[in-house]
Amino acid sequence: MRASDRAYSLLRSDILEWRLAPGDVLAEVEQSARFGVSRTPLREALSRLVAEGLATPHAGRGVMVSAISLDAVADLFDVRLPLECAAVRLAAVRGSAEVFDALATEFRAAGQSLEHDGGHEDYYALAARLDRAIDEAAANSYLYQAQKSIRTHLARVRRLARDQPARLRASAREHEQIALAVAAGNADLAEAAMRVHLHTSLQHLLDPTVAPASPPTTFRDPRKVHHG
Repeated sequence: MRASDRAYSLLRSDILEWRLAPGDVLAEVEQSARFGVSRTPLREALSRLVAEGLATPHAGRGVMVSAISLDAVADLFDVRLPLECAAVRLAAVRGSAEVFDALATEFRAAGQSLEHDGGHEDYYALAARLDRAIDEAAANSYLYQAQKSIRTHLARVRRLARDQPARLRASAREHEQIALAVAAGNADLAEAAMRVHLHTSLQHLLDPTVAPASPPTTFRDPRKVHHG
């Protein structure tokens, strides 16, 4: 791996995992010494982070980790909503019931784990796996490319709920409902579940004092409900 690629990968991971927080300065001398690379490949890595929106120029001191404002979060969700809904509808039509049933089971277990003993890192990894499963099932390269940048910033935004265990537990239930709807092949219900999740997530980020809603714990496929 090239020195610039290695520095970029490590810095990017640090930013997404909040080991480097918004406003932290990425001084060239310090970061060059940290990664054992010269300043030329480091500058290339920093330029890539700036282009990706994870860092921003900082007058006289190189670059710093970009801030996450409430306006930026709202803008992110404005773009995210139609893309995620399109993807989950395609996934419901094209996806494997077995794959999404298994993910639903994992989210149910994750909610219980968050209730009793944390497990935040495992939960974030599971949420990322659901994203990948939806992308793979949707099988639309244009949609995938359109979401790549959004998913990068979303990874940072998700961490804002790190100290809100109640929200994480509710999010696990919401993700379970999405996975179950996709497994059932119900595109309308999958989109509805996604909309509920995104709306609730955005409201929590904008006002974390609002108690999270509790979606139903048992999924029912409307096709199997009989009215008599």
